[in-house]
Order: sequence, then structure tokens, then C-alpha cells
Amino acid sequence: MDAHGGRRSQAERDAVTVEIGYALVSATFAAAVLFGAVAGPALLFDLPGPLSTVLLRLGLVVAPLVFTARVVSVLLRFRWPGRPGEPGRPGRP
Repeated sequence: MDAHGGRRSQAERDAVTVEIGYALVSATFAAAVLFGAVAGPALLFDLPGPLSTVLLRLGLVVAPLVFTARVVSVLLRFRWPGRPGEPGRPGRP
């Protein structure tokens, strides 16, 4: 519901859907690139056992953290339609 007690318009719902989709896709890409950068050498080269294990585990820990951080940062930066008191929105107080 928006600030006036009514329902969100289709355009507002579409904007939220697109923003969520963007957050998920960009977070997946960022996590995959980071995983490849961290764990890639362990997968491509014949590294000593402990180093290979450390790089793989580090990649498996860091990638979900980057995914979560990216989704949260994109969604928090998005100005949800209908929030009262948003500056810079024409037609809103």
C-alpha cells in the first residue's frame, strides 16, 4: 500500500520486480566472478594440496557473502515507490 492508503500501480509493481531481478542477476554474476578469481587457480593449476583446499574453501565462503552483500546493497539503494517523505519525487510532498 502506498502513502495514500491505496494499492500500488502496475508500473510500481513492475519497477520493484525489475529491481529484484537486477539485484539477483548482478549478485550472481559478482559472486561467480569472485569465486573464479579466488578458487580458479586451484582448479586450473596443480597447486599443493593444502593451498588448493584453502583457495576452494575461501571461494565457497566469500562468494555467498558477496552475493548477499550485492543483493542487499542494490535493494537498499532502490527507492521503493510510495514511500512517504522521499525527496526529489515530483508530485509528492
